[in-house]
Amino acid sequence: MRKFAGFATLFAIALLASRASAQQGDVALGFSALMSPGAASCSFATGLCPEKGGVYPSINADVIFHRRIGFNYEVTWRGGQGLYGGCANCQPYRPIINDFSAIFQPRLGKKLGADLLAGIGFQDTRYYGYQPTYSCYALGACFTCSFHFLTDIGGGIRYYFWHSAFIRPEVRYYYVHNNTADFSSGNLLRVGASLGYTIGGR
Repeated sequence: MRKFAGFATLFAIALLASRASAQQGDVALGFSALMSPGAASCSFATGLCPEKGGVYPSINADVIFHRRIGFNYEVTWRGGQGLYGGCANCQPYRPIINDFSAIFQPRLGKKLGADLLAGIGFQDTRYYGYQPTYSCYALGACFTCSFHFLTDIGGGIRYYFWHSAFIRPEVRYYYVHNNTADFSSGNLLRVGASLGYTIGGR
């Protein structure tokens, strides 16, 4: 996660630098579930495991410019390691999804608004060793990575329950290219909600 923490820091700096010309900025923390078609039982050898299960925390931020159009970045990851195949001795793994999207935020009322977005990104699936050692943790090489390009589309409805604080039920659809090298399908659906805060006029 250190690489992504560094990237998130750089992105936050870019957001702050762009605030001079932006009308609004939003930050949010969410939790969701990931769903995908696939067999209920699978094995690492057959590669038929569906990419689903677990709780996915997410962090996202956006800047909104002219005509309520802007740019959004989001990262979401499986909160706990999954076990590929579901057995006690199966290989642990964790998908991490990054996406960069154009966003449109129409107003729906005094306390309601929508977030409509579409963009591109990548999925980094990390496969962990069966018995990590101390040197593995110290050198940060406890896993191997499988990267795949993705496209995404989604949206949410935000409700401002207190001043500039909002809650947002949301859904994202991802198409992960060549994801069948790791899982049974490249079609992913993520459903959840975020708690966020708007900076600037809304």
